[in-house]
Amino acid sequence: MDFIKKFENKVKTTIKEHNLLTKKDKILVACSGGKDSTTILYLLNKLGYHVEGLIIDLLIGSWSKENLKNVEKFCKKNKIKLHTINIREEFGYSICYIRSGIQSKVKLNNCTICGVIKRYLLNKKSRELKATKLVTGHNLDDEAENLLMNQFKGNPKLSINLGPTTGTLKDKRFVKRTKPLYFCTNKEVKQYSKLKNFPVLYKPCPCAVGVFRKEMKDILIELEKHNPNIKLNLVNNFLTLLPSLKEKYKDKTKLRYCDNCQEPSRNKICKACSLIRILAV
Repeated sequence: MDFIKKFENKVKTTIKEHNLLTKKDKILVACSGGKDSTTILYLLNKLGYHVEGLIIDLLIGSWSKENLKNVEKFCKKNKIKLHTINIREEFGYSICYIRSGIQSKVKLNNCTICGVIKRYLLNKKSRELKATKLVTGHNLDDEAENLLMNQFKGNPKLSINLGPTTGTLKDKRFVKRTKPLYFCTNKEVKQYSKLKNFPVLYKPCPCAVGVFRKEMKDILIELEKHNPNIKLNLVNNFLTLLPSLKEKYKDKTKLRYCDNCQEPSRNKICKACSLIRILAV
């Protein structure tokens, strides 16, 4: 079996075995312009799912412009509807302005700030567009790195939100998120993307400077020299433990709605609004 067929079958098997999607779902793919989200957007469209793209224009200079241009070109060629969120229209500022303003007052890294803002916007817009599933391009490497990070932090509770389907809190305002590339390695996704000649950037976000994640990545690379299946073994072992982890750390916090924006939150003010309030002080 050739690589492309084998890769596509792996994704189809993941979707089926973990009940990630159905043909009745209205699916939005969180697009970034990178290889992972472009690959899964292409595949779900090819497999006949009702799929549309959703991209957040973070306004990170030429990097954002090129990614947006690539996604628009890809969606036009494949006749996929694309929705664009402009961060300035939502929050009044670019992500760089938001980040630097917050970091001048509190100690938070780039990816933490951006992650909160992106998750907030993706869920909100997916719900407004009446999507039943939100698909992300997270792959096996991402998951293995996240697991190691949580272990080294000494907080296994953080891992209950991992897995092929994410999130533990149920609410009508949360759109269910899934990861069909869950068992595909970064190397496999890159190879598939290049073979398909997708118009994508193969370079990371210029604001991504997390040292901790890179250390986890380096550890996995070193371990992989001795055991080529180390990432898969790590993730499969985690999946056997996940049900008991969810039971042990079951969130008894009553879900409420943010006093400011009415989005679901554990607190009076959601994380996104809390960050913007720090910026405004």
